[in-house]
Amino acid sequence: MNSLSIQELKSLVESTQAPCVSLYIPMQKAGAEIRQNPIRFKNLIREAEERLDKMEMRHTDAVDFLQPAKELDTNEFWQQQDHCLAIFVSPNIFRYYQLPIEFEELVVVSNQFHLKPLLHLINNDGRFFVLALSQDNIRFFEGTHYTINELEVENLPKNLEEALNYDETAKTGQFRIGTSKGSTSNPSSQPGQFHGQGSRDRDQHQKDILQFFYLINEALHERLRDAKAPLVLAGVEYLFPIYKEANTYHNLVVEEGIAANVDIVKPEELHEQAWTIVEPTYVQTPQAITELYQQITGEGTGRTSSDLKEIILAAYYKRVDYLLVPVAQQVWGDFDPETMAVDLHSEAQPDDQDMLDFAAVHTLLNGGAVYTVDPEELPNGIPAAAIFRY
Repeated sequence: MNSLSIQELKSLVESTQAPCVSLYIPMQKAGAEIRQNPIRFKNLIREAEERLDKMEMRHTDAVDFLQPAKELDTNEFWQQQDHCLAIFVSPNIFRYYQLPIEFEELVVVSNQFHLKPLLHLINNDGRFFVLALSQDNIRFFEGTHYTINELEVENLPKNLEEALNYDETAKTGQFRIGTSKGSTSNPSSQPGQFHGQGSRDRDQHQKDILQFFYLINEALHERLRDAKAPLVLAGVEYLFPIYKEANTYHNLVVEEGIAANVDIVKPEELHEQAWTIVEPTYVQTPQAITELYQQITGEGTGRTSSDLKEIILAAYYKRVDYLLVPVAQQVWGDFDPETMAVDLHSEAQPDDQDMLDFAAVHTLLNGGAVYTVDPEELPNGIPAAAIFRY
C-alpha cells in the first residue's frame, strides 16, 4: 500500500497511460458486515470490466488488466481495512490506499484517474508540513488531519557535520556562513561572505547551525515553491529562532513549535502535536473562501467564476488560486488541450472524465488550493466556485 501525499497525487496524474480505472469502495472495519467487503469489491471489479468492454477492450484483456487488483482478494487483506479502499489501475500503475473516511461507492474508467476524493484528505483535512530539526538528523514530513508521511527532499542535508564539511574545513579552520534572500539576518552581513576561525565556542557554534539551516531552507525552497500549507518546526526549542532567521517560506508557523527530541520521537506523536497547532487554521477555511468569493464577485473585478468551462480552462492555464468543488458530484465531459474545447455531457460517455475532478487536480498541481465541500455549501446552487490569480 502506498502512502497518500501531494507527491503521490502528482505521480498518479503525471505518470499514467490510458485506460485508467479508479475504484472507491466503502469498507466495514468490524462486525459481521465485514463479510460484505470482498463482495462489494468483486461487484465493482466486474463493473470496471464492463466499462473496459465498452471502451472496445477485449474481455479477456480487461480481465487481465484488472488482475493486480484481484490479487488483493485474500482473507488477510480484508481483515486490515479502514473506512474506504481506493484502487487505481492503468497500464503502468497499480496503487491502492486505505482511507480513514468513507466515500461513496464509485467506478470511473477514463483517460485519467479520478482523484477528487483524495483531495478532500490532502487539502480539506488540514495539509501541513513538519520540519524536525536536529544537528544530527533532519527529517521532513507531510501530514493531514488523518495521516503523516516522511518525505525525501532533494539536496536536503541530513546533519550539521556533513552539511558544513567539518572534516575538510577543520584543516583550514574556516567556516562559511550564508544569508538567505529575505531573511532577518543582520543586513550588514554580505551573503555568503562571513568567515570565522574554527573555534567551538557558543557563538561560533550558533553560526554553524545558522549556516546549516540556510542549506535546509534552500532545499525546502524548491520543494515548497508553490505550497500554501503551514510548516511547523519540531526539535529543541533553542533551534527555532535560529531556523526562523534562515527561513524564507511564507507559511512557517512562528508562534508555536513542537518541543521534542526528534531523534527518537515517533511520527504519530509529531502528527498529534502538529495537528493541534494547525487545526484552527483549517476549521473555517472553506467558509472563509466562500465569503471571499462572494466579496470579490460583488466587486466586479472578473477574478471569480462559477462557469465550469471557464474554470476548467483557467485551472489548466494556472490561473486558479482557490477552488471550491462538491466532492460527491460529477460532471462528465472531456477537454482537448490542442483546441481548448470543453465538452460537458449530461451522462458519462466512454473516455469521459469528471470535469470537476479535472479542474480540482490541475488547480492543486499548479499551486492553487482546492476545498471539496457538500453541494449545499456552494452559494446559489452553482457547480463550482473559483477565485483567479488575475
